Amino acid sequence: QVQLVESGGGLVQPGGSLRLSCAVSEGIFSFDVMGWYRQVPGNQRELVAHVFRYGDPKYSDSVQGRFTASRDFAKNTVDLQMSSLSPDDTGVYYCYGERMMASGSKQAYWGQGTQVTVSS
Repeated sequence: QVQLVESGGGLVQPGGSLRLSCAVSEGIFSFDVMGWYRQVPGNQRELVAHVFRYGDPKYSDSVQGRFTASRDFAKNTVDLQMSSLSPDDTGVYYCYGERMMASGSKQAYWGQGTQVTVSS
C-alpha cells in the first residue's frame, strides 16, 4: 500500500514562507505525476501544482510565481516551497501521486493532508 505523508504545515503570517514536504513509501521515480492540492471547508479540492516525470511543473494561476514544487530523489520526497503567503492560501494541503498501471488505467494516491493557516 503506497503511503504519502505530508509535513511542514502550520501557522504563518501574511507575507511569510513555508515549506511542505511529502514523504513517499515507494520510489517517487515510479510516479508519472506528483503534486499538491489544497482544500478549504465548503470548497472542492483544487490543484496547486503538478510535477511531471518529464517537463516543467505546472501551477495554478493563484500560486504561479510564489510557489515552487520539486522532487527530491535523494530524500524520496515531493516538496512545496511557498512564499509571499496570503490568507487566501489557507487550507489543508494534500500530497498527490499518480501512475499508470499495467492494465492501462491510472491509479491516484493521496496523503492525509496538512493544515496551512495564514493569519496575523
